[in-house]
Amino acid sequence: MKYKLIKNDFIEVSNTKLYRIKALKDFGIVKKGDLGGYIQSEENLSHDGDAWVSENAWVSENACVYGNAWVYGNAHVSGNAHVSGDACVYGNAHVYGNARVSENARVYGNAHVSGDACVYGNAWVYGNAHVSGNAWVYGNAHVSGNAHVSENAHVSENARVFGNAHVYGNAHVSGNAWVYGNAHVSGDYL
Repeated sequence: MKYKLIKNDFIEVSNTKLYRIKALKDFGIVKKGDLGGYIQSEENLSHDGDAWVSENAWVSENACVYGNAWVYGNAHVSGNAHVSGDACVYGNAHVYGNARVSENARVYGNAHVSGDACVYGNAWVYGNAHVSGNAWVYGNAHVSGNAHVSENAHVSENARVFGNAHVYGNAHVSGNAWVYGNAHVSGDYL
């Protein structure tokens, strides 16, 4: 066991108690005795690896953080979402639904990743960006600003989607492509 729930230090989210965690041993950069963020149950945070939830971040419902993943700041992970590998979710970011954030991906700022969306590889989703539906963001791709990537869209390789841009439908944005401003991309491939 690498942490315990502190039953008298909790917050309530949607009428559910989430308990602060406390490290029971040193791992990664966490030291024995360090206080973490909040989780609903031990199912939300693996005792294996260096995974951790810290600061005011919380993980609830059936969501799970494992591997060496970190959730911190004011970030929220809920529903059936998974954060794994060396991924980080932080700031005011929300990951929920059946979303997956993995490998070296970063989700931060006020970004939202939801539905069955996947963010992985070295991809970054940040600012006020939203990735939803069955969308995938991967490789070294960045989705930022007020951009939305949704439905079955894929953003990959070194592509950038930012500003107020929307990528949706079955669109694929890849290579070194930039989609920005008020652009809308849908359909098959770019």
